Amino acid sequence: MMKSTPGQGTEAIKTPKRLPQKALLWGLGLLLILLFLLSLNIGSARIPFRDVVRVLAGQAAEQSSWTQIVRDIRLTRSITAILVGAALSVAGLQMQTMFRNPLADPYILGINSGASLGVALIVLSVGGAGSLLLSGLGLAGDLGLALAASIGAGLVFVLILLVGRWVNNPTTLLILGLMFGYTTSAIVSLLIYFSAPGRIQAYIIWSYGSFGGVTWNQMRVLLPTIMLGLGLALALPKPLNAMLLGEDYARTMGLNVKQTRLLILLSASALAGVSTAFCGPIGFLGVAVPHVARNLFRTADHKFLVPSVTMLGAIAALLADGIAQMPGTTIGLPINVVTSFFGAPFVIWIIFKSRRGGTNFNV
Repeated sequence: MMKSTPGQGTEAIKTPKRLPQKALLWGLGLLLILLFLLSLNIGSARIPFRDVVRVLAGQAAEQSSWTQIVRDIRLTRSITAILVGAALSVAGLQMQTMFRNPLADPYILGINSGASLGVALIVLSVGGAGSLLLSGLGLAGDLGLALAASIGAGLVFVLILLVGRWVNNPTTLLILGLMFGYTTSAIVSLLIYFSAPGRIQAYIIWSYGSFGGVTWNQMRVLLPTIMLGLGLALALPKPLNAMLLGEDYARTMGLNVKQTRLLILLSASALAGVSTAFCGPIGFLGVAVPHVARNLFRTADHKFLVPSVTMLGAIAALLADGIAQMPGTTIGLPINVVTSFFGAPFVIWIIFKSRRGGTNFNV
């Protein structure tokens, strides 16, 4: 089990010279735009860049199939990757700051387990009840899974908020979150044990994660929810800095710690919950990206970290999705395969580096 450790001294929050930081932020923004356009251009079918621009401008491409591919498949997929990558990365940053733990991630409070339970109750329902429910509501398969995951994540989210109002110790809240996760995971395992192989396969496919299942109608829910969560995180740089130095220090600065903790939980849970609901439990982005930002910007100041983590998370998600699509082929890999393949070695590096005292946290 992970353990919380004391924060660093006031020397941790140092704002570097503004010009290099702004230049890095502009560079990340340009890289994000480049990768976004590239994701629309490259895939199993290579579409000329001029036709991509035409579709983005609301015009038709040279071939009607290209218009449909860019507008209905690649555009929604790329926007989803940007939103979810940013959401999970910022949620991970908030969790690492609040718990002062380098390996904390947006799912540490059991949000993904709640979403998984919601999906499992639908997909693995005995006697075909899950399939009957989806068909009776007239929902497409992916929308039904998103709805089920949203309900499961939302229930755990509400439970966490209620507990957060009465728990003063972040370590206690961390332990309770882990217990919520273990409990829901046990229920999911029980459902899997008594389910037919075909239903188990459907659940496993969802658990692999994908940016490709979101439609324009679902974007109406995904986009505003993530923007609200990111907006709340962008409004909390000073409280996050104070929390990084410890709750006792934050109180001496006049910070309402309980209210700040609830706002952080609200932002992180909303970001992680909606991302999991629509794309499945995507791992490692929330753990790794905040550390990349800290090393790139050489600061623990959340005034720079929140926007930089937002862009780096979007960039990492686009890169992972590009690799998963394996351009030039019809083969597609699950997102979690790519993020785990590159993310796991990075987390191992974080652990060894922190042992040498080279990071802003200690394990």
